[in-house]
Amino acid sequence: MAWVHHGLGLLLVLLLPTVPASSPGAVIRINRAALNYVSDVGKAPLQRALMVMVPPCLDWSGEMLQAIKIKILDVHVSHLDLKFIADFGLHLMAKANFTIKVFRIPEPLELTLPVALTADAHVAQGPIGTPMISLSTCSPLFSPASVLDGSNSTSAMLLVLVQKHIKAILSNKVCLRISNLVQGLNVHLGTLIGLSPVGPESQIRYSMVSKPIVTDDYIALDVNAVFFLLGKPIIPPLAATSFELPLSVDTTGAMVSVGLSQQLFNYVLLLLQKAGTLNLDITGDLSSDDNPLNTSVLGQFIPEVAQQFPNPMSVVLKVQLGATPVVMFHTHNATMSLQLFVEVLAVSSNSDFQSLFSLEVAVNLSLQLSVSKVKLQGTTSMLGDIRLAVAASNVGFIDVKHVHTLVGSLLQKPLLDHLNALLGMGIALPSVVNLYYNSPEVFVYEGYVVISSGLVYQR
Repeated sequence: MAWVHHGLGLLLVLLLPTVPASSPGAVIRINRAALNYVSDVGKAPLQRALMVMVPPCLDWSGEMLQAIKIKILDVHVSHLDLKFIADFGLHLMAKANFTIKVFRIPEPLELTLPVALTADAHVAQGPIGTPMISLSTCSPLFSPASVLDGSNSTSAMLLVLVQKHIKAILSNKVCLRISNLVQGLNVHLGTLIGLSPVGPESQIRYSMVSKPIVTDDYIALDVNAVFFLLGKPIIPPLAATSFELPLSVDTTGAMVSVGLSQQLFNYVLLLLQKAGTLNLDITGDLSSDDNPLNTSVLGQFIPEVAQQFPNPMSVVLKVQLGATPVVMFHTHNATMSLQLFVEVLAVSSNSDFQSLFSLEVAVNLSLQLSVSKVKLQGTTSMLGDIRLAVAASNVGFIDVKHVHTLVGSLLQKPLLDHLNALLGMGIALPSVVNLYYNSPEVFVYEGYVVISSGLVYQR
């Protein structure tokens, strides 16, 4: 049933929420607004699914046995409604009109047959950590058929016979078609456990870790985020704490509410640190008039550099993380702290690198978060001044004030550009193919963020 892929798939594939004790997590709620959207977009696919084949009807009333050919010309779903069933799953109610052509002799006959369809679907945790739907009940209720052309020449006995035949066939086929499509949906939902890239050598994988919580207003599930580097899972240094999305966070007007723990963000940064993607080299250019990163400029306040390099040589700042970056969430405020180790190297005459001195640098950044389609993206800006201290020196005494003025200004822009390019690539949020967040808003709270968003399915 294609509507399931557009509808319940759209609804349930995002139902991914808290986390096992060993992994950071997220809590995701699907609200009533999502059901309304699914009901709207699900009508056309449901109509196509209800176009079933009807075998000929055998008429024994005449002098000889006749096989009357019957064909469904059209199905129009006039009403489709989904509701939550607390502690169970979903309830479907639909109304459809079947336009049916009966190839009687001497002239064909067209009928319209109204059908009211109800079904209950149980939402559970599948064995591979994805949502699983099972059809619990399905009941089509048929109203009397009416002749479209208003002809009174139709035999009442024949009309009763044809209606009885059509209802018997549809009673079985409609629910069987729905059941088959629900099974197909479970295969589709299995794509939730697929790996999504974080960087060239790292990935993220989501999976459910507990059965869904179903209320009259929403479905919520707990999701586990596992990160991989070179195909191996990254184990967080500390056991994860339990994360719950407070009921006081009112996003009921949105289709989906995604709560992401602060610990999950720090887990992402741990992965990026281990992958080495947060490190960078900043190189001076002797031919540039506005880049003072060379031995000539350093020699003006470090005499030993001037003695060792009488001719100007390029200088490289090799920037590495000294500790795992830390993200902190406070209401309406997100920050990131970096502890950097910066080694200052000079290119010697034989093209080798010579270490001049090294610095310990502390940087505080303001972090702004946004969502694009299925990715959470970040942008950083400086929060206060860079703080640095000399860690080691191979060129004698170094005046920190002079180093701060030179290195601090040269470090800031490349560092921000590098971080923003990296964070701008985004981290994949729980989703399936062709399903996107629509008009998302990101709210920062104490210890977590909430993405409040609509949903859109695009092929």
